[in-house]
Amino acid sequence: MNIGRKNSNHIQQSVTAKAAVMGSKDYPALHGTVTLRQMKNGVLVTAEIFGLPSKQDKCDGGVFGFHIHEGTQCSGNEKDPFADAKMHFNPDGCPHPYHAGDLPPLFGNNGYAYLSVFTNRFRVDEVIGRVIIIHSKPDDFTTQPSGNSGAKIACGKIRK
Repeated sequence: MNIGRKNSNHIQQSVTAKAAVMGSKDYPALHGTVTLRQMKNGVLVTAEIFGLPSKQDKCDGGVFGFHIHEGTQCSGNEKDPFADAKMHFNPDGCPHPYHAGDLPPLFGNNGYAYLSVFTNRFRVDEVIGRVIIIHSKPDDFTTQPSGNSGAKIACGKIRK
């Protein structure tokens, strides 16, 4: 059995995208990379994030909302530094948490988070040019329209 050949059938090397994530001015140490790899039956999203805010209370904090947003810019205003990220990527008009851009939360570990998730909610070519947002609080997967996940604390534009 040729395991290498069997696994290679699931990867389409033609579309891979990355986002360099940077924190807002209130979170200058926050940074990382999100990679999106198109595979045969979905997209493998891998995030490695550094400098997340850490909490000393083990029962509160350290979980962060993580979404692809419909906007194309990591810009905003004094109140919301990433306001131009707009709402969650949701081409099918689904209620939250069924937006195409809804992803599992990041779990901080002394400021570091690693996530790898496989999803078929979108294709890589559909999200190139859009932005990835990290929020200050965990997504509650209930509140409409976007899960009450707090302020946008980091952003990265998805580029091919």
